[in-house]
Amino acid sequence: MKESLYSRRSNLVVGFHGCDKSVVDAVIAGKTELLASANDYDWLGNGIYFWENNEDRAWQWAKQLSTRKSSSVKEPAVIGAIIDLGYCLDLTDSFYLQELKTSYSVLKELYADANMPLPRNETIGKSTDLLIRKLDCAVVQTARRINAKANQHPYDSVKGVFWEGQELYPNAGFREKNHIQICVCNPNCIKGYFLPRGINPDYPNP
Repeated sequence: MKESLYSRRSNLVVGFHGCDKSVVDAVIAGKTELLASANDYDWLGNGIYFWENNEDRAWQWAKQLSTRKSSSVKEPAVIGAIIDLGYCLDLTDSFYLQELKTSYSVLKELYADANMPLPRNETIGKSTDLLIRKLDCAVVQTARRINAKANQHPYDSVKGVFWEGQELYPNAGFREKNHIQICVCNPNCIKGYFLPRGINPDYPNP
């Protein structure tokens, strides 16, 4: 019997992706798949991005994109996904944080040998958040390449937590846009898509 996409048992997470309504409709209809981001400033490297268990943040992102003149998002929408993280470069885990630190040292040496400056993370406009993360992207991509060469099974996903936005209140350690991001490297991690639904008020939310 051939292995199916659902053969292996693991913990699943729910992710949300903000985009244009036409993309949501096409993916739900099975006409296309979400495309992987391949920018050199992607926070967790290249892949398909989701906000973990955070539909509101996905809506904020989609609406923000729709205000940009060059954006392909004209009608903001959100699609949900059931994701198996698989072999995850989990940057909430001390082990993988050390692996990332080692990858930075490797990258730094490579750039030094080539007599080139390292990529940098940068802010945009008045924001103090590092929204352009060329250094982080390069380090994560390096970690993924090192792992792929050392193991038969490359990373399926990358997970990270980020503090972003204004303080929730004076002197707060919490920010308005704190979130967990998931970058899916292996599309088979996505077990299915769905349209988010509201709570039925006649029943408790389990």
